[in-house]
Amino acid sequence: MLIDYLAIFAGFILLIWSADRFIVGAAATARIFDVPPLIIGLTIVGFGTSAPEMMVAGFAAYDGSPAMAIGNALGSNITNITLVLGAAALITPLAVHSRIIKKELPILLLATLVALALMRDMTLDRFDGFILASLLVLLMWWITRQAIRTKSNDALTDEYIAELPDKMPTSHAIFWLIAGLIFLTASSKILVWGAVNVAVSLGISELVIGLTVIAIGTSLPELAASIAGAIKNEHDIAIGNVVGSNLFNTLGVLAIPGLVHPAPLVEGVLERDLPVVFVLTLLLFVMGYGFRGEGRINRLEGGLLMSAFIAYQILLFFTVI
Repeated sequence: MLIDYLAIFAGFILLIWSADRFIVGAAATARIFDVPPLIIGLTIVGFGTSAPEMMVAGFAAYDGSPAMAIGNALGSNITNITLVLGAAALITPLAVHSRIIKKELPILLLATLVALALMRDMTLDRFDGFILASLLVLLMWWITRQAIRTKSNDALTDEYIAELPDKMPTSHAIFWLIAGLIFLTASSKILVWGAVNVAVSLGISELVIGLTVIAIGTSLPELAASIAGAIKNEHDIAIGNVVGSNLFNTLGVLAIPGLVHPAPLVEGVLERDLPVVFVLTLLLFVMGYGFRGEGRINRLEGGLLMSAFIAYQILLFFTVI
């Protein structure tokens, strides 16, 4: 049992470190090829922050634990909105200046509705996974097109320029890109192995493990990035990281168990977790869109989000016992 807990702990540490190295290597490689900073931030960094969720979901589904993969995707979205944005907003009220974020918010809400509609039949099959993955490809195309059209005229651009890693030699950039990917793969495998063993030993469902321990752990990069953005007064990055990550989780991470290991949904997903994700996404849309000006998440709303995180964890606790 001890070795299982050590595997989870070591897997999380290595996962967070390797995700950071992967992002640094990918962003530096893109800068070598003169990719615009906004595209790097919206696509490469956005994908990189969701890489832990994607890797974990892939290994969980491949090892016959699709419920853990689904729990990881949904739990990460819940954690990002409640814990990550709540903590950032408590540090400083967050204002949305970026037009791209205001366009992404309704897309995130629509993507959540699509996922909910696809799983109403209590299954996540290959057709569902194909639809979600196809929508992710279309989203990446749209994001790239928007970044090219807006160029330097969006509030996110200056913030991304300030946060991009320094230029490095091509050999160093490629080294960190490959090394980060290798360690992401290894750490994800270790983490899933430990989590499955703990779930079996304690009699806890793989879904709940995915919704809690794994979801919180894989959301740590977003938590660090959003808190850093709040401290540095980079509000659009703080919110943009969450919106972008949740889009990747909903369309990319959730597609993986459908494509790799189609299976019926376990009890709780459709009745509890998906509705919670939708309500929180709707709440984020109302707070962040700004129907009469710029969107804003103040400290009171940040406290409300943190309270929702605690309430959801308590709900899951009473579900387990």
